[in-house]
Amino acid sequence: MPTSAARRPRKPALDQDPHRVRDAGGRNLEAAIGREVRSLRRQQGLTVAELARASGLSLGMLSKIENGATSPSLTTLQALGHALSTPVTAFFRSFEERREAHHVRAGDHVEIERRGTRAGHQYHLLGHIGSNGSGVVVEPYLITLTAESDRFPTFQHEGLELLYVLEGEVDYRHGDTIYPLKPGDSLLFDADARHGPETLVKLPARYLSVIAYPQG
Repeated sequence: MPTSAARRPRKPALDQDPHRVRDAGGRNLEAAIGREVRSLRRQQGLTVAELARASGLSLGMLSKIENGATSPSLTTLQALGHALSTPVTAFFRSFEERREAHHVRAGDHVEIERRGTRAGHQYHLLGHIGSNGSGVVVEPYLITLTAESDRFPTFQHEGLELLYVLEGEVDYRHGDTIYPLKPGDSLLFDADARHGPETLVKLPARYLSVIAYPQG
């Protein structure tokens, strides 16, 4: 007879450790340089092999630089800068830039009308950070639906979206599937498919909506 522990589904293993702290020294700088080299290469549509040839570096050395596994010399950075038509200082940009945080106190959120918002959908923006080194824009909203709210699922935009229900009940459509959402339920989905509240089952309904999409 299998035990309850044996029947319990195995937790998925995630690659990223949220409690890991980066080294304050050289490895952090090397990783920052590697991120910038990779970002600039991709922006110019170059493969690792193409940039290696243009800079005169070996494929293995360039891979180590992009992965933050080695400390490139000034001569190496100059060669990469020449191949990418960028100043050497650009490689240190993400290491030097300020890391921002946006604190919004209770009641201080900004009520906005987001593009494509339906009638009666109240959007409260919970924070905003503009241009940043992550390459990702995140928009967190507190959404409230009332009896006057539009019920038709017509939203469609780039990126990923996470919903977390705080109050009420909503039948939420994503593509051809309808998900019944109650307090404590969440839904993570590709926002490029048509989505939105199909049926407002119990009102008022409030849920967090966190949208993430590529910067620029």
